[in-house]
Amino acid sequence: MAFESLSDKLQNVFKKLRGKGKLTEDDVKLALREVKMALLEADVSFKVVKKFVSSVQERAIGEDVMNGLNPGQMVIKIVNEEMIKLMGSETTQIQFKPGNEVTVIMMAGLQGAGKTTTAAKIAGKLKKAGKFPLLVACDVYRPAAIEQLRVNAQKMTVDFFEEGTEKSPVEIARDGVNFAKNNHKNVVIIDTAGRLQIDDAMMKELVQIKKEVDVYQTLLVVDAMTGQEAVNVASEFNDKVGVDGIVLSKMDGDTRGGAALSTRQVTGKPILFVGMGEKLSDLEQFYPDRMANRILGMGDVLTLIDKAVEANQEVDLEQSQEMAQRLKKGKFDFEMYLESMKQMRKLGGLGSILSMLPGMNKISDDQLPDEKELARMEAIVLSMTVEERRNPKLMSPTRKKRIADGSGNDIAVVNRFIKNFEQAQKLMKQMGGMKKGKRGGMGNLMNMSRMFGGNNKFF
Repeated sequence: MAFESLSDKLQNVFKKLRGKGKLTEDDVKLALREVKMALLEADVSFKVVKKFVSSVQERAIGEDVMNGLNPGQMVIKIVNEEMIKLMGSETTQIQFKPGNEVTVIMMAGLQGAGKTTTAAKIAGKLKKAGKFPLLVACDVYRPAAIEQLRVNAQKMTVDFFEEGTEKSPVEIARDGVNFAKNNHKNVVIIDTAGRLQIDDAMMKELVQIKKEVDVYQTLLVVDAMTGQEAVNVASEFNDKVGVDGIVLSKMDGDTRGGAALSTRQVTGKPILFVGMGEKLSDLEQFYPDRMANRILGMGDVLTLIDKAVEANQEVDLEQSQEMAQRLKKGKFDFEMYLESMKQMRKLGGLGSILSMLPGMNKISDDQLPDEKELARMEAIVLSMTVEERRNPKLMSPTRKKRIADGSGNDIAVVNRFIKNFEQAQKLMKQMGGMKKGKRGGMGNLMNMSRMFGGNNKFF
């Protein structure tokens, strides 16, 4: 999961701080030395780490903190605030030209960073926001890149423009902008050529395109998994071409976090988006405060809510209300299980959901049920009759045998799934009338998750 390694180390430091009733200056300095080591191991720039630790120490070693009611929590709060400041404090949006003028956005980056896919992801987001984007293919050196952009444009149902590989990228960019003006498109996203490494020819080509078509925003896509190298690439592009914003791709695979924590500070340019998966929907607006919360293991419930709202736009409102009413009454059947699975996929899967919940980021990928396991559970439910799905009490040995045969599972797998489901039903009834002091919250979530995986090793 994203930031897993860095998050674990920082949380261990904070655990020690929380365990102390009163902090001394030496306690703070020792904790910050550990924070410093954790950040350096996460491939955060040395200069950035030095400045960050110095700022935290200056604020933490003060009378208000040292003599406060909960000094450990105060230090953690300061670390959180300084980390937000490090990543930019405020959320930055793509800027557009005023009125009906066409806004030209040029995508730049090294080959393999995910530039072409990111261009389509951004186009899809802009379309949802009411814009009329046009994707323009200017990577004439890789015909496969043109085809990839065409396919992604179709998937996102946005317009696409290309002129093959015979014309120069500058000419294609100019023709694409003219096409947009004549066809009522107000945003042009130019996908440029990447290279395996930075070279002068590529930089000159980008500068030429910027001059020829009056690029309003230049967005650089960098691979977050390359850590400090991503920051070096960003600095080089910014110096030679000029960058207005950065997109960090492959953030879902970055267990360290060095790129997210260093890029803004080193380049002075804001991070606009982060890529959290390979699907075209897996692009998130970058919120410094939410990202800091994720890194510090505090979860990111707001982003989870945003995803849920977006997913629910495609859900039947009447059906959602009916489900809510049934859950309120403690009724949970197999049909609702299927609907829950569908919603979970729209939110990026169980791993994605749990990673955004406070305290759940320590769950490793190998503890989560994989897609095959979830598909097997879904097949069991789909092998039931409508009556069986709505009334789990109907389950008899003969029915279970029929369901096992129909879903291609062993009878023991079906029995285990139904047993876990019955436990989840009981929890659902308890959740409504849960009183303070009784086991709930995390415990219930763990048991519910166990049911979704049908896997006793889970949690």
